[in-house]
Amino acid sequence: MSTPIALSIAGSDSSGGAGIQADLKTFAALGVYGASVITALTAQNTREVREIYDLPASFVRIQMETVFADLAIRSVKTGMLSQPEVIVTVADYFRSYPALPIVVDPVMVSKSGKTLLSPKAIDMLKTQLIPLSAVITPNIPEAAILLDIATDDVEKQRDAACKQLFDLGSKAVVLKGGHGKGSLSEDLFYDGQSVTPLPGPRITTTNTHGTGCTFASAIAAHLAHGVSPLSASRFAKEYITGAIAAAGSLEVGHGHGPVHHFFQQKRR
Repeated sequence: MSTPIALSIAGSDSSGGAGIQADLKTFAALGVYGASVITALTAQNTREVREIYDLPASFVRIQMETVFADLAIRSVKTGMLSQPEVIVTVADYFRSYPALPIVVDPVMVSKSGKTLLSPKAIDMLKTQLIPLSAVITPNIPEAAILLDIATDDVEKQRDAACKQLFDLGSKAVVLKGGHGKGSLSEDLFYDGQSVTPLPGPRITTTNTHGTGCTFASAIAAHLAHGVSPLSASRFAKEYITGAIAAAGSLEVGHGHGPVHHFFQQKRR
């Protein structure tokens, strides 16, 4: 059997906890070979995003063309696509690969509060890329932005929000519950048929840098292994819960530390 390969299209995190770096660590931890297309360079650490340098859309496309010319990509995860031109470029390219499962993590704000997605890009994300995706993974604040409603309304009516997000065109939605309240951090999976809870404990920690990137990449990794979107989302939920629970043992940085991508290997 050929090696499963997943591709991350995202920004680079110089501190190694999120973005391309988190995606590649997740792929490796879950037995998938990771390839990458970098959309932006960031100067950041666990406390702040100091500066962002966006790469030209033309260079993003050249990276994609070069990767696909040689590697048998089985799944794709997109992260930080801050410029409308980049979103359009990525969407245009993948219209030639309608069967390829794409996991869209609608990255809009960093853990430190830095805005990563320009306002003009939101409409392109909704109309161009999300309709091509197999799964989208917004958290509650991101869902509120995508639906143009209040965050409290998403939290109070999560089932309805899942269905509204599904109407944007993705084949499935995972509405993440990490920004919610209570002792459980419950995600919801919706594929147009039924809402399926993905339960997990709410872990009290400040080490949550890269959680969204890692979760979406874990879904993409399992899709590369050939499992269904629902099963991939369940496996990803288990993985990110373990990675957050073990994050404190890393002792990296002085802000929002990264999750522990290789906690399973450490146990063995």
